[in-house]
Amino acid sequence: MIKMMKTSLLPAAMAVAIAASGAISAQAQNYPTKPIQVIVPFAGGSASDVVTRIMLNKMSTSLGQSFVVENKPGAGGNTGTALATRATPDGYTLLMSTSGPLAANKSLFKDLGYEPKDLTPISLFATLPNVVVINANLPPKTLTEFVAYAKANPKKLNYGSVGVGSSQHLAGVYFEQITGTQLTHVPYRNIAQYTPDFLAGQVPVGFQFLPNVLGMVKNNTARPLAVTSPTRMTALPDVPTAAEAGVKGYETFGWLALLAPPGTPQPIIDKIYKALAEAVKDESVRARFIEQGAEPTAPGPKALADFMASETVKWHDIIKKAGIEPM
Repeated sequence: MIKMMKTSLLPAAMAVAIAASGAISAQAQNYPTKPIQVIVPFAGGSASDVVTRIMLNKMSTSLGQSFVVENKPGAGGNTGTALATRATPDGYTLLMSTSGPLAANKSLFKDLGYEPKDLTPISLFATLPNVVVINANLPPKTLTEFVAYAKANPKKLNYGSVGVGSSQHLAGVYFEQITGTQLTHVPYRNIAQYTPDFLAGQVPVGFQFLPNVLGMVKNNTARPLAVTSPTRMTALPDVPTAAEAGVKGYETFGWLALLAPPGTPQPIIDKIYKALAEAVKDESVRARFIEQGAEPTAPGPKALADFMASETVKWHDIIKKAGIEPM
């Protein structure tokens, strides 16, 4: 009797699996049939928010549906990222997230409220190198001169960021470790609070994204010493990389990625990735990215998963060495 029951259940189980597979295939084929929500775990108007909207606007053309951006800031990006992990995995809720929530925050927070590796990766789509800038009234003219100046004035030079664990903060921490300098970190709630203090010389150092300092660079109140990417930034072709400027091994940059909730069907992921890759190849999109200090890229799901893993290890080691206690 037991054998007969197993035999009779097998075709039924196969039928359910086939039906489910067919339903997913049909869903992917018709996808999308309604607007797609994209959770951005940072405030509107931030560099990551602006670059994301540029790409989504182009993706909407190829997918035939609009994207609705939902800004959900809080806890260094953890609030919005956690929300996305609990969304229905049907392709109608996506997540734009960054190096903080997807890598560094594992070592900065005791409880994220989610597990980054559980998210379904789609692709990186932009990198945002940090620019090492100083108030133009400071004596150093080059990065090596600044390192010597900082060593001669330990803990007397303040650098600002938009908060503990932000890309600007960790870029400063890493710079200290690479160069053997001692700077003082001053966290702000937003870049608008930092700028006046930078101009006044109270916090004369920054490891900032280009949009945050471009105006000051153009009017010569800020002096860019180096960019922290492996190659020079398209938007700042005359500014050397840190390696070119004499600080070998100092590479750090923010990055933007598109992901989906755990369990999102692969055919839907493939369709979204195709639209993303087409968008970042578009010349008008690339030009607008570069204006924002972002370099376009689209390496795909596996590359994103591997990159997240390597960045998690990298920032864990840097944060641990710096003695930053988890919040």
